[in-house]
Amino acid sequence: MSRKVTVAAAQTAGVLSEDLTVGIGEACKMVDDAAGRGVEIISFCELFLTPFFPNRLEKNFEKWFINLSDERIQPLLAKAKQRNMALIFPFGESDGSHFYNSAAVFDQQGKLKGVYRKTHIPAIFPSELKGGTGSYEKFYFTPGSELPVFELNGVRIGIQICYDRKFPEGSRALAVKGAEILFMPICAATYGETKLRDKAWDVPLRARAYENGTFVVAVNRAGDENGRRHIGRSMIVSPIGAEIIAEGGEDKSELIVATLDLGEVRTAQTSLPWWRDRRPGIYGDLVAV
Repeated sequence: MSRKVTVAAAQTAGVLSEDLTVGIGEACKMVDDAAGRGVEIISFCELFLTPFFPNRLEKNFEKWFINLSDERIQPLLAKAKQRNMALIFPFGESDGSHFYNSAAVFDQQGKLKGVYRKTHIPAIFPSELKGGTGSYEKFYFTPGSELPVFELNGVRIGIQICYDRKFPEGSRALAVKGAEILFMPICAATYGETKLRDKAWDVPLRARAYENGTFVVAVNRAGDENGRRHIGRSMIVSPIGAEIIAEGGEDKSELIVATLDLGEVRTAQTSLPWWRDRRPGIYGDLVAV
């Protein structure tokens, strides 16, 4: 029996305001739009409510972090529940003395299913190139230590945030645990060059889909943010042949929507039988170093 689910990558533009409620209002409109297109699961991009503050060193960084009880975000959580839509909500998470780059998962009834915390935290040196601000995430974020799989109305999903997508191990672990869709909230910029980032943008996304036989829903920020040039091009990738099913533009907010036939996951994983032919007993060196 075929199982289908309609998903949306909610690509948002550069954030020029420090007021989180501005982004919440825009996100609510996107949820309404998505509901009109039959969307059942929607994901926003990494840290979508704030400017990408880790591209600079800032002592007063706590203002960018919240917890899920924050009154400012409640309208979006309520809107998704009203629209009977599961929500992947990326945010800077404050938890005591720790700060995480996180994504909360809410089901269609608005119930919190759990929180994924970004596990791979990058640091990028600045350059003299236009937009080459660098990234100082290691100064801000504590790395997460778990790779949970969430079930949303019978669909098993995993999450990898931005830099996580460059590491095949996390996505493979989620697929081994039964994830059928990998949602990837991202805030990727060119940093002034093209070969490592812009032109190679789709490579890890398609690779993670192909090598695991899972759908990938990559949600990126688009356009300019005070000189930081985001790549945009949010995309939904098929597990069969890593085909790009749908893709957004580079400059503006938009919804990228597709209806996914989850039977393709089974087809991909049996046509290229990774699970039968894997040799986990000889992979110890991957975790021994």
